[in-house]
Amino acid sequence: MRKIFLLLLLGSLLLVLWSAVSIYIYSRRDDTREADAAIVLGAAVFGTRPSPVLRERTNHAIELYQAGYVDTIIFTGGLGRTASITEAEAAAAYAQSMGVPTEAILLETTSTTTRENLRNARIIAAENDLQSFLIVSTPFHMKRAISIADDLSMEAYTSPTRTIQWINAYTKSRAFAQEVVSYIVYLFGG
Repeated sequence: MRKIFLLLLLGSLLLVLWSAVSIYIYSRRDDTREADAAIVLGAAVFGTRPSPVLRERTNHAIELYQAGYVDTIIFTGGLGRTASITEAEAAAAYAQSMGVPTEAILLETTSTTTRENLRNARIIAAENDLQSFLIVSTPFHMKRAISIADDLSMEAYTSPTRTIQWINAYTKSRAFAQEVVSYIVYLFGG
C-alpha cells in the first residue's frame, strides 16, 4: 500500500512539473497573424471598469485591430460577482472609448469559463462568417485556451498580451499556479 501511495505521489508531482514547464514554455509563443477576428477572453470587472488584466487584454486586441491583423473583435465574458456589467460589455465600452468602432465589435455576454468563452464565441463567429481567430489572453492562459479551441475545431492562434503588470511576484506566481491547476483539471476532462 505504501508503494502504491508513493507511486501515486510521484506521478502527481511529475504531472504538476510537466504541466508547469509546458505552460511556461507555451507562454513564450506568439503566433500573431492576420485572422478574421480576435477573441478576447474575459477577466474580472470592477464595477463597470475592466480590471487591469482585462484592460491589458483589450489594449492588445485594440492594437491588433489598429495594425490590421483583424477586422473584428469578439469580447467574451458574463457577469462577475462584483460587477454591474458583463466582462464583454466592460471591455467593449473601453475599446470604443479608445476608438474602435461599434461595427467592429461582437459581444458574448453569458460565459463564465474559458471553455464557455470559446464555445459561445465560435457560435457568434459562425453567425458572422468568421473562421480564423487570434486568441487574446495572458501568456500563462494560452496553452489551455488553444487546447480548448483545438477541441472545438477552431482555427485559432496565440496572441498573448505582454503588457500585464503584476502587482508583485506573489500575484504572478499565484496566477501561474492557478493556471497549472486549471490545465491539469482540463487534462482530466474538466
